[in-house]
Amino acid sequence: MIYCGIDWAEKTHDVALVDDTGQLMAKRHITDDATGYQLLLELLAEHGDTEENPIPVAIETSRGLLVAVLRTGSRKVFAINPMAAARYRDRHSVSRKKSDPGDALVLANILRTDMHAHRPLPNDSDLGRVIAVLARAQQDALWNRQTMANQLRSLLREYYPAALDAFATWANGLCRPEARELLRAAPTPSRAARLTRTQLQAVLKRAGRKRGIEAEAERLRDVFRADWAHQPPLVEDALGKQMLALLVQLEAACTAADQLAEAVEEMFPQHPDAEVMLSFPGLGIQLAARILAEIGDDHTRFADARGLKSYAGSSPVTRASGKKSSITRRWVKNDRLNHAGYLWAFASLRASAGANAHYRRRREIGDWHAAAQRNLFNRFLGQLYHCLQNHKLFDENTAFPTQLAAAA
Repeated sequence: MIYCGIDWAEKTHDVALVDDTGQLMAKRHITDDATGYQLLLELLAEHGDTEENPIPVAIETSRGLLVAVLRTGSRKVFAINPMAAARYRDRHSVSRKKSDPGDALVLANILRTDMHAHRPLPNDSDLGRVIAVLARAQQDALWNRQTMANQLRSLLREYYPAALDAFATWANGLCRPEARELLRAAPTPSRAARLTRTQLQAVLKRAGRKRGIEAEAERLRDVFRADWAHQPPLVEDALGKQMLALLVQLEAACTAADQLAEAVEEMFPQHPDAEVMLSFPGLGIQLAARILAEIGDDHTRFADARGLKSYAGSSPVTRASGKKSSITRRWVKNDRLNHAGYLWAFASLRASAGANAHYRRRREIGDWHAAAQRNLFNRFLGQLYHCLQNHKLFDENTAFPTQLAAAA
């Protein structure tokens, strides 16, 4: 049997092929373009790569055009963690020498010796990959939007505290259209204090507000005309220009997040697993899409629910040595899935009486908030694994029978 290892880079890649005995059969330096990909496929075909018996490939990434080309057909592609590959490198040389052809050889030997200990990339459907791209991009856009909002809030604290006080009662604060429109109309507190009721009402209408415009305009006028400390006029104008520059970036981040959210809402309901996932309490389209993006739709990816829980970082891990033993939370995990799970567990407390009772019980026995949330997420993952494997909808009475009886 032949094994392939690829050390990838931005412009070129090194390829190494070894047999069962570890002998180097071939090596090649290819470019990162269509010509290089064709050379790689021809090299694999020369050494027995067929559709029925493809050569497995090890590479240190799971994304990119090269991986997309390798995943065509039934070929197994193994994304090896770079830290794991560095540990394997020490098995072949203790001098700590390193080269790209040598790294490709190390990756090929990883498959030769320990292919059973590594998991190939899941065989997700095209629709599942589309949802993964959109859900991750929307999550990144939200994080970027919050970063820009934090920068803008920090700047407003220096010269414009009236704006922060005016927006404090609004959900999403600076990310709301009304807040952005007001800051655009009045970038400095001096200009905000000169806004009339009519001008404030016009600003709120331009932002899309439909109700309570007159009362809100009166409240904003009172806030802006209150007694606030001011920077010197020239400094205040300069800070206002800086704020407008940040506001442009915040506007772009908000627009990107909204557009990607619409794309997720359009694509996710078309997936066969959407009905099952949306039946769980606390899961909406956006959050369910993030979870599907990380676990994929290949139902053979995880051998059991324990594997999924470990991947998400919700299950504890035991560290034992000699007479010492400790049980702690996992640090190595899928961070995106773990973040989505925390939001899922938090949202389910109001949507499910059983989930709320489970959370309260964990708090009563001494768990902190985060630990109780993680335990609830761990339980939901086991139920989700069962429902996806059998294509069954979530049932409250089956999921939390003891808690519901106690609550009654």
